[in-house]
Amino acid sequence: MIIKKAELLITAVKKEQYPDTVVPEIAFAGKSNVGKSSMINALLNRRSLARTSSQPGKTQTLNFYNINDSFNFVDLPGYGYAKVSKSEKEKWGKMIDTFLHNRKQLKEVILLVDIRHEPSNNDIQMYDWIKSCGYTGYVIASKADKLSKTQQIKSVNIIKKTLNITDKNIIIPFSSASKSGVEQIWDLFVNILGLEN
Repeated sequence: MIIKKAELLITAVKKEQYPDTVVPEIAFAGKSNVGKSSMINALLNRRSLARTSSQPGKTQTLNFYNINDSFNFVDLPGYGYAKVSKSEKEKWGKMIDTFLHNRKQLKEVILLVDIRHEPSNNDIQMYDWIKSCGYTGYVIASKADKLSKTQQIKSVNIIKKTLNITDKNIIIPFSSASKSGVEQIWDLFVNILGLEN
């Protein structure tokens, strides 16, 4: 995928703030600090388009990114960060729920998990939520450069079992540091979005 244009379109909290665009969209869900922003930057070959932070819970809005004027990426707020109040968590939950149920051009929601750890209860809950909304349930297993190929296979099997996935081909190991998995992810996205690569 040749990226000619990539920009932060808008950050939104409420439905009224969503961008008035009709291009197809792919959204990314995952716990705080799983590497959603780093992945967006790696896929778009930009260093700091999506703001990364070592401090969990940084993304507290829906961040819409315009790519080539032909589709949008949407970075959803990270979940599972302990220092966030219960009311704040509920607010994020409603924000994500409203988005998943009201965004007609949303083609797929991708769950990011850390390949080094078994998916948490929050991950399982989010995955079930994604599936219940009618999405396929693709999983990107980030930070793959931290594990050997053999360990990656083992971890993918644990993710598959924990999230109750039948087809392990929908789990893609990925590293924003080494860029491994980038081509595979783009092949998937091009297919989901119905674009010419």
